[in-house]
Amino acid sequence: MSLDHYYLLGRSGLRVSRLALGTMNFGTGGFHAAYGKTEDEARPILRRYLEAGGNFVDTADFYTAGESETILGNLIAEAKVRDRVVLTTKFTNSVDPGDPNAGGNGRKHMIRAVEASLRRLRTDYIDLFLLHTWDRITPLEEVVRTFDDLTRAGKIRYAGLSDVPAWYAARAQTYAEAHSLVPMVSLQLPYSLIDRAIEQEHVPMGVNLGLGITAWSPLGGGFLTGKYRRADQGLAGEGRLSGTGPAVQSWTDQQWRLLAALESVAGKLGVSMAQVAVNWVATQPGVASAIVGASSAAQLDASVTALDFELPAELRAQLDEASSVPPSSVYRMFTPAYQGWLVSAGVKVSDKPDEYAPAVRNWAPDEQ
Repeated sequence: MSLDHYYLLGRSGLRVSRLALGTMNFGTGGFHAAYGKTEDEARPILRRYLEAGGNFVDTADFYTAGESETILGNLIAEAKVRDRVVLTTKFTNSVDPGDPNAGGNGRKHMIRAVEASLRRLRTDYIDLFLLHTWDRITPLEEVVRTFDDLTRAGKIRYAGLSDVPAWYAARAQTYAEAHSLVPMVSLQLPYSLIDRAIEQEHVPMGVNLGLGITAWSPLGGGFLTGKYRRADQGLAGEGRLSGTGPAVQSWTDQQWRLLAALESVAGKLGVSMAQVAVNWVATQPGVASAIVGASSAAQLDASVTALDFELPAELRAQLDEASSVPPSSVYRMFTPAYQGWLVSAGVKVSDKPDEYAPAVRNWAPDEQ
């Protein structure tokens, strides 16, 4: 399952690598400046990804205040690989706090964002253009129709969504289908052994409606690398999770047990905990690609080799059990345990029998 084995993204003909290169750290400005890389530092990371056969590169206009796109544009042009690369960028976040239309998901900002990204990326088209975050106010119909217009104008090739509720993605896709507009082909969401929330609605929705999931943060913000250890005041270890800010959180006993299980599985396979965590995500149902970042070419190599082994069924089951969370609310009614209880209580519940066929008659052309 190496990087030069490509898979279709959602219900489209676009072929992408099972690992996408995340470039949120390309650049030294803006919100992500603390761990950003200069163009010279980013160059070997991108080149190593391309040399390994990777073709799926992810950025956003918001990353490092636009520097990520600028650096990517320069490096892709330098390497002369624009047609080979599936270039993804995203819009939503404001680029001018004083202008109410310089952010959000409205048509005016979408068109402005595309034009600005095209300039920074030094290209005349974007392969995959994503709504970055649901803004809660723009009519969905406006977003989908603007995606369609941008595709027809040749500015973008494919459209997708990121960090939206499952109902929103489902309505966007069905609206596009009902009105013969370009469909959504991907859905970018956080997903890892430590955060499996999307399995309740987003994954089955994506599978049924043709949106390939691209999973960001497959290492749970770094927690699943094993570099952190439990301490009296939270956790010990160098990294974003041990500081202050939005990435810092309280860790539960269950999460620490998961980390121990992950360490055990990694030891049995002779690989790193991070490699197991990435492999698990990349091979989960509904996942088209896992997005990995890197601070160096060597670190990227470690992620790439996460595809070089197969998780045995018994070890995957061990990880699934350790990372599972009880289904909430109505979802408890769809579990095997609940269905078994209904049967034991005398309630008849079952799937259609194998021989079931719908009662539809195929009329012959000459029949009236």
